[in-house]
Amino acid sequence: MAEKVKHKKLSEWFATAICGNDITSSCLYVSVICTRHGGCFSPFLLLMISVVLYFYKKIYSEVGDALPLNGGTYNCLLNTTSKYKASLAACLTILSYIATCVVSATTAMHYFSSLHDSYPSFPEIDVILSTIIVLLFFAVLTIIGIGESAVFALVIFLFHILTLIVFCGITGYYVITNPHILLNNIVIPKIGFSDTFIPLRDNFINIISHWKEIFFALFFGFSSALLGISGFETSANFIEEQQKGVFIKTLRNMWILVSIFNPLIALFAIGTFEMSYIANPANETNLLADMAQKTGGYLIHTLLVIDAVMVLSGAVLTSYIGVTGLCKRMALDRCLPQFLLKETRRGTNHIIILGFFLLCSSILIITGGKVVTLAGVYTISFLSVMAVFAVGNILLKLYRAGLKRNHIASYPIIIIAFIAVVTGIIGNIMIDKQNIIVFLIYFIPTVIVVSLMFLRVSILRMILYILETITKQINDWTGRTKDSIVKHIDNINSHRVIFFTRGDNSASLNTAILYVLHNEPTNNIKVVHIYKEEKDIPQKLSQDLEFLNQLYPQMDIEFVKIKGEFTPEFVENLSKQFNVPRNYMFIGCPHERFPYDLSEFGGIRMIV
Repeated sequence: MAEKVKHKKLSEWFATAICGNDITSSCLYVSVICTRHGGCFSPFLLLMISVVLYFYKKIYSEVGDALPLNGGTYNCLLNTTSKYKASLAACLTILSYIATCVVSATTAMHYFSSLHDSYPSFPEIDVILSTIIVLLFFAVLTIIGIGESAVFALVIFLFHILTLIVFCGITGYYVITNPHILLNNIVIPKIGFSDTFIPLRDNFINIISHWKEIFFALFFGFSSALLGISGFETSANFIEEQQKGVFIKTLRNMWILVSIFNPLIALFAIGTFEMSYIANPANETNLLADMAQKTGGYLIHTLLVIDAVMVLSGAVLTSYIGVTGLCKRMALDRCLPQFLLKETRRGTNHIIILGFFLLCSSILIITGGKVVTLAGVYTISFLSVMAVFAVGNILLKLYRAGLKRNHIASYPIIIIAFIAVVTGIIGNIMIDKQNIIVFLIYFIPTVIVVSLMFLRVSILRMILYILETITKQINDWTGRTKDSIVKHIDNINSHRVIFFTRGDNSASLNTAILYVLHNEPTNNIKVVHIYKEEKDIPQKLSQDLEFLNQLYPQMDIEFVKIKGEFTPEFVENLSKQFNVPRNYMFIGCPHERFPYDLSEFGGIRMIV
């Protein structure tokens, strides 16, 4: 029998490049958005965001160390709480992917259109139409099967970092040689987000008298600055593809990059242009291109535009790949409709990809391509994912304390990080109420679809009851309908799940059966006990299962004793023998001395 060819896992450089492109692409638009609301405080606010990101580095390190599985927030909640709650978190992640894709594509086209200012012979482009073309182009590429190349991502990443270094060097020199611009920009915006600013450099009394404006500048500036950490969750979505220990390093590298570039670019922005120019909505989409034009001329401007289009296009491709993987996983877990699993000849899920393209195009048209509105929706969905992840970390501590982990996030760090992102959500809603409206327009239907998938058996039973009542008058027609629905319900409940037990705790057996009863659409559970010697089989195990069979008559509980050892290979063989996928095999929480990583078992779940 031929050996399986193992997929080569990603090293630190390649893994950092894939997620680094996502988070560092925010450098191209977060500084101007933060400065517009925070005024001269924007560099300081972006440094505060760096502190928040450091706390989240601790949180992601603990969760990734304890559960080294793909899926990010969805995987964290799936292993610590119910499937439905995990699915709601996944809905937020899907919306975050939509906003990421649209913001990145729109910003890329705004930068591309700025070439007309440097080269008048370069044709003007319609940003919304060209953005839709870009979205369609990457949808076709993904359907064809051109996935994310680690080598290509590394080339883009290195070019992007080099471009940012050159850009910061040139603009930094300009700011140093023209300090009067920076000094004149020690101002804050008036409440109401007008283009009028209040100077703060006159005297201390002036600062005290404008305490309200200062407070709102800090509050709204901080809220909008949180956009600068978008993409930090990317590494957790492909943790299984990384070499051991690389995940923690990618978090560190992303934190360092954001901590350096975002505050620097904000500082150089207010040292290059007057604040009124930065706050002008006409300049919000490609301010860095204007900075490059002013400080470095046509050459640096062109270099920055090429870099922006490349790295933002990479973020669009990452969104397509990420949402396809997440929706496919949810469909396999029966949280989304099964027709989403249909594949092309190349093995790609074209229905998911085309549906994602249509959603992205619609949100682009609804918002009119306004980057600030899109960024607000993006920030709300992204920060919601981050807040849920912090809650998932607490649940991991409470219910999965036995999992091995070398990195621990303290409760104060988790609570402060959670409060920071919730504050950001509130601030972004207050900045523009349209943000939450657009967010809910897409979030609520997604939740409804997922909820219907979980309630489908109850809904069918309700329909069955109605039909049985009507049967008295139209017996023939309702009889055929009844048989059809009963058959459908039985089909849903017929799939089996397996629970591996050590057999030494009857309470754990009861908890496992209750979990299946409340979370899985099945009435068939096979309880498997693996033993080395027959004398090791707990004597009460069979009696306990007989009692539970009587306690839950709606459940078909089958007891199987198998001689062997609980290893990934043994579990894989059992999966084939009983024709039960490994993501429908459940275990209790393993001890710290458990010799294997959960990722080696191919999707097995903890429910006790």
